[in-house]
Amino acid sequence: TIPCLLSPWSEWSDCSVTCGKGMRTRQRMLKSAAELGDCNEELEQAEKCMLPECPINCELTEWSQWSECNTSCGKGHMIRTRMIKIEPQFGGTACPETVQRTKCRVRKCLRGPGMEKRRWKEAR
Repeated sequence: TIPCLLSPWSEWSDCSVTCGKGMRTRQRMLKSAAELGDCNEELEQAEKCMLPECPINCELTEWSQWSECNTSCGKGHMIRTRMIKIEPQFGGTACPETVQRTKCRVRKCLRGPGMEKRRWKEAR
């Protein structure tokens, strides 16, 4: 049998991914005519490649319900929260705020008995 005539291997291709684990390949060509005999040499090779880890962005739960107003009368505030499910890694997007606060106003506070008389006396 006539030995296979093969071209040299090509350069390895770029990794199939831009970050993390992927594959790369290289090829060579059969230079001798096929009718001269079977050629069992491999014409393509593949191997794993590893690039820096892919960025992982922050992931959060949904917002909780607003809390009750923190006062029973007058001006106060309510809060709502959300939890971090996945911390950012490898340059991923940072987590936004996890606590929000808003103003609330419950009914007007009633003055205690005799408050008007006391104020009037203090004013004199």
